[in-house]
Amino acid sequence: MSESNDCMSDSEYSEDEIEPKLKYVRLGNDLKKILNKTSATCIAVHTKFICLGSHLGIIYVLDHEGNNVLSQRPKAHSVSVNHISIDKNGDYIASCSDDGRVYVHGLLSTENNYNLNVARLVKTVALDPNYCKSPSNKRFITGDDKLTLHERTFLGGLKSTVLLESEGLVGSLCWGDNFLALSSSIGVRVYDMNARCSLGLIKWEEHPGVLIDKFRCNLRWANSRTLLIGWVDTVRVCIIRKRSNVELAVRALPEYLVDPVSTFQTEFYISGIAPLDQQLVLLGVPKEQDENNKSLRPQLYIVEYKDNDYSDICTDSLTLRGYQEYSVNDYHLDVLLEENVFFIVAPKDVVIASPYDLDDRIQWFIQHNKYKEALEILEHNDGRTIHKHTVQSVGIDYLDFLLSRCMYDDAGKLGLDIFEKNPSLWEDQIYKFASAHQLRAVSPYIPRTLESKLNPHIYEMILFEYLKFDGQGFLQLIKELNHQLYNVSAVINAVLDHVLTNKQDIFVEALAILYSYEQKYDISLSMYLKLKHKDVFTLIQKHNLHSVIHDMLIDLMDLDYKKTVALLLEKNNISSEKIVEKLRPSPLHLYRYLDEFDKKNTKGEYHKELVSLYAMFDRSKLLPFLKKSDRYLIQEALDICQKKKYYPEMVFLLGRMGNTKEALDLIINELKDMQYAISFCFEHDDSDLWDDLIDHCISKPECVTFLLQSIGNYIDPTALIMKIKGDMQIPGLRSSLVKMLNQYNLQVSVQEGCKKILVSDYFNLQKKLVSIRQQGTSLSSDEVCGACHYKIIQADMSRIGDLIMFNCKHIFHKKCLESQAASCVVCSPAEKMN
Repeated sequence: MSESNDCMSDSEYSEDEIEPKLKYVRLGNDLKKILNKTSATCIAVHTKFICLGSHLGIIYVLDHEGNNVLSQRPKAHSVSVNHISIDKNGDYIASCSDDGRVYVHGLLSTENNYNLNVARLVKTVALDPNYCKSPSNKRFITGDDKLTLHERTFLGGLKSTVLLESEGLVGSLCWGDNFLALSSSIGVRVYDMNARCSLGLIKWEEHPGVLIDKFRCNLRWANSRTLLIGWVDTVRVCIIRKRSNVELAVRALPEYLVDPVSTFQTEFYISGIAPLDQQLVLLGVPKEQDENNKSLRPQLYIVEYKDNDYSDICTDSLTLRGYQEYSVNDYHLDVLLEENVFFIVAPKDVVIASPYDLDDRIQWFIQHNKYKEALEILEHNDGRTIHKHTVQSVGIDYLDFLLSRCMYDDAGKLGLDIFEKNPSLWEDQIYKFASAHQLRAVSPYIPRTLESKLNPHIYEMILFEYLKFDGQGFLQLIKELNHQLYNVSAVINAVLDHVLTNKQDIFVEALAILYSYEQKYDISLSMYLKLKHKDVFTLIQKHNLHSVIHDMLIDLMDLDYKKTVALLLEKNNISSEKIVEKLRPSPLHLYRYLDEFDKKNTKGEYHKELVSLYAMFDRSKLLPFLKKSDRYLIQEALDICQKKKYYPEMVFLLGRMGNTKEALDLIINELKDMQYAISFCFEHDDSDLWDDLIDHCISKPECVTFLLQSIGNYIDPTALIMKIKGDMQIPGLRSSLVKMLNQYNLQVSVQEGCKKILVSDYFNLQKKLVSIRQQGTSLSSDEVCGACHYKIIQADMSRIGDLIMFNCKHIFHKKCLESQAASCVVCSPAEKMN
C-alpha cells in the first residue's frame, strides 16, 4: 500500500503562509521488497505501468502502487540497467546496459522482440514512440560513441544505420515525434528524423572545477516542439521552429532550427526536469554538503521562468531513504504528462509527486484552519468533481473551529451561509451553541419562516436564554419572531415565573405581546395601559379592537389623547353618545373629543356642550363657534359668558338676541373700544343705535373728538354736531371738524362720481346696442323660414320675396307671417295661435 508523505517533504516556507503545489506518496508493496534486495538505477513510466531498472540488471514492471504486474519479467541484463524506453501505446519496452546488449521486449507479443549485442557500452536507448503501429515504425536508436538507428527489415531482421558520429559518448536520448534530442560530452544536438539531418549543436558552457561529462544530461520533450534541458546547474528551454521561406532561399539549410528561448542557472545540481502547465519541475541536489561531508536532502522545485531568469514557486525537501550517500546522478525524474504525475527515484526509494486535486487542497486548508479558502474552492469549483468534501462538511468543521475560538457571531453568520434554510442541518449545530450558552449569537441567523422552521423546542431554548441573560433582547425577539414557530403558552409560563423575581417593565410588555398572540386582548390591553405604553394603539388597530375599548377611554386619553380621538373617529365602532358618557368625568378629554368630532360631524350635535367646553379650555375658539353655529341655547351661552366676563362674546350674543343697546353699553363701558362701537352700530344699521352711541359719548370730550374724526364715514355728522353743547371744551375740535367734513364731502363726492359713471355707462351701452341692431345680417344657404321651413335663399329668383328677422335671429318670409304678428312665432307660440 502507499505510505504517507508526511515524512517525505518539508516546505522551505511556512505551511501557514504558502499552499503546497504537490503531494507525495512513497511506493511500497512489491517495490519495497525489490529495493531491499537491489537498487534502482533508472525508471520509465507509462499511464499503464512503471518500468524500474535495477542494479542487478533486472527490469521490473509494476503498477502505480508498486505491485508486480507481469508473471514473467523482461530479459535481464548482466549488469546495471542504464536506460529504459517505452513506446506511446505501452506495448514495448527497450533497455540497455554496460553489458553491450539492447533488448526490445513486447508485453503482449514476442513477434517484434530483439536481443541486440552492440559490443560497446550503451548508455541510452530510445524506441520510436509509434513502435507498435506500422512496420515502418519498428525502429529504435542506440547511443554510444555514435548515434545508430536500428530498423526492422522486410524479412524481420534488423538493419543498423549510423545517423551521425557523436562528439564523445552519447549520454542521453529523448525521442519526441519527429525529433530526437541527444547529449554528448560537449552539448545537446537535435536530430530531424524525417529529414535525417542534424538541426545543430547547443554547446554547453564550461564550469570551472566541474567536469561536464560527470553529470547526466536530463532531456524532456514538453510537447512536440518544446525541448527542456537540465544539465549540471543550467536549464535551457528550446523551441523547434520552422525557418521562413526567405531563410531557406538564401542557402541550403534544414527546414527547422532550434531556438533557445530561455536559459538560466540554478543554485543546485539538476537530476531531472519536467513540465507542469506553464511552469517547470526540477529535481535538484544541493551543491553543499552537511557538517559530516554527507549529501543533503534532494529537493523538488516548481519554478516559473521568463527570459533568462526564474522564480521559485514552491520548494519541497525530500527525505528519500539513504539520501546522505547519493549524488546528483543517483536520482531520476520521470513524468506522466497527461496526468502531471512525477516519479522521483533514488536507489532505495521511489516517490510519486502529483498536484493537489481539489480534495487535497481543501484538506490542506482545513488542516491549516483556512476554512474560508476551502469553502471558496467548493463554491467555485468550475464543475470539477470533489469527492471527499462538501460545503456542509467543511462548514461544520469551520463552525466547530469558530466555536472553539469563542467567535460566536461569526459562527452564526457562517451557519446562515452554509445551512441556509435547511432545518435538519441547522438543528444539529444549534445544540453546540446551546452548550456554550450562546444561542443569542446564532438567533439572528436561524430560519424564521414557516416553510423552513426548526423544531419549536429550538426557538423556545433561544427565547429562554434571552429571558435569562438579556431582557431587552428577549422583548425584541418576541416582537420579531413569528409566534407560530414556538409554543406561546410555554413561553408565557416562563415569563410569569421570571417576573416573580424580576419585575421589569420589559417583561410585562413581553407578556402583553404574548397574550395578544393568544388573542387574550383584554389582558394584553390592560398590561399596556398599566405600562402607559403607546403600543396599545398599534394593538388596537392591528386586531380591530375598537369596539372593546369603551371602558378604557379615559386611560387611553391620558396616555395619548390625539391617538385615542383618531381611533374613535376612524372606525366609529363606539357611538358618540357612549363616548360622551364615558368622557364626562373628564371635561378636558370630553372637550378634546368633541372638538375633533365637530370637525367631521356637520349636524351640530353637542354644540350645547361645546359652548361650555370652549369657554373652559379654549376661549379663542368660542366666539368663532358662537358665530357659525345656531345649535345652542343663546341664553345659556350668555349666562356662561357673563359668569366668565367674556365681553366680546356677550356683545355678540346680545346683538344676536336683539339687545343691541345693552351690547353697545358693554362695548363702551367694559371694552372701551370706540372703533368697535362704531363698527357695531354700522353692522346693525339702526339710527336709534347711532343716537345711543352719540348720547353715550356726548358728555365725554375725548369720545366726541373720536366720533367727529370717524363718524363721517358712516352717517350724516349733523346729528352729532347739533348735540354738542356750546360751552363744551373739545380737544382738537377744528381739526376734527375739518376731517369730518372732508370724510363726508369725500363720501358725497364718491356717490356723485359713481352716479355720473353709471349714467354715462348706461347711455354708451344703449347707443352700442342700437348700433348693433341697425347693422345688416349675413345669411347662409342653410337658413330656413321659421314658418314654412323652406330655405330662405332659392336658386329661382321668382320665389324670393321680402324677409322679416326678429331680434332672436329667427327669419321668416313676410308672406308666411300674419300681418299683425309683432313677435317671433317660434319663440312665442301663443302669438301664432292667436
